[in-house]
Amino acid sequence: MKKIIVLVAVIAIAVIAIAYTSKNDVSETPKNLTSIRIGWQTPWATQGQLTQILKHTDLLEKNGLQGEFKGFEYGGPLNEAALAGEVDVLFTADQPAAILMSKNNDWKVIGRLMYNRVSLYVPPQSPIQTIAELKGKTVAMPFGAAAQRMALKAEQDAGLDPKKDVNNINLGMLEQTDLVKDAAATKWDTIDAMAGFDPIPAVFEEKGLVRNLATGKIVSLIVMNGKYIEQHPEAPVQFLKAFRGAYDHYRLNTEQANAWFVEEAKVNITPGALAIASAIEPNVSAASADDIFIDFTDEDYAIMQEASDFLLNQGILKSSFVMKDHIDLNYLAKALK
Repeated sequence: MKKIIVLVAVIAIAVIAIAYTSKNDVSETPKNLTSIRIGWQTPWATQGQLTQILKHTDLLEKNGLQGEFKGFEYGGPLNEAALAGEVDVLFTADQPAAILMSKNNDWKVIGRLMYNRVSLYVPPQSPIQTIAELKGKTVAMPFGAAAQRMALKAEQDAGLDPKKDVNNINLGMLEQTDLVKDAAATKWDTIDAMAGFDPIPAVFEEKGLVRNLATGKIVSLIVMNGKYIEQHPEAPVQFLKAFRGAYDHYRLNTEQANAWFVEEAKVNITPGALAIASAIEPNVSAASADDIFIDFTDEDYAIMQEASDFLLNQGILKSSFVMKDHIDLNYLAKALK
């Protein structure tokens, strides 16, 4: 009988201990968090580091959000996921954003993600010194990307007709890496020049494999689903607060953020190349948290509209699309209070 009483007492103590532990575990997990599915692009530098900071810190939780991160190789599949209702907010460039919002009016821009660089470059030993000298030459670039937009505009600004004076051909960024390997090159096979978007051109530049003829700035965006906002009215403000915090963390912990990005993206890229890629974004070198800027300038609006107009001229958009009409900065104003 005594054995039974002892056994019952042991079981009771164990049950109380489990209940106490479970209660403590629950209390350690923040309650009343709003779930948010974040679509990001795994090989894309700077936004990749910001994403990793949101993943590895408690910035989202401190602002009432529980993040679920969904990585995509580039903007096309990310747009498909957005249209399929698989993400609530996404990090993307101006052109994919225009395509997405033209297809589904539920999506809106709530803030600036970052500036990123596009470049037009030649081999280090190329005799070509100016863009005007590309007349009669072959220039490779990823068609449909912002790099193509920049390259064609640069050719036009130099007095060239991109359709007649230059042999512009389609070549993806990964295919470029197969050709750009020799610092003593004067051409890459039959290609005289290339255009691309960071971080790959930054890698080329850091290794001394290219010489830039021109660089340009692309405005990348934070885009959120309007139906999600209707269900969670505080979420855009909460998210923007966390995102600004990610920039603050990045500028103070650059080495760690870079390491997180390289590990998950599985890219062979040095800190020097990442520094080249991020140099165009002023928030990375902001003097203080108060200097972090995720609003838009007049130049930004002009660049975004150039993106939309380019897509229309390329036949990718079927009708004109005014980017500014799909930007709502009311949430950012509240986040900054």
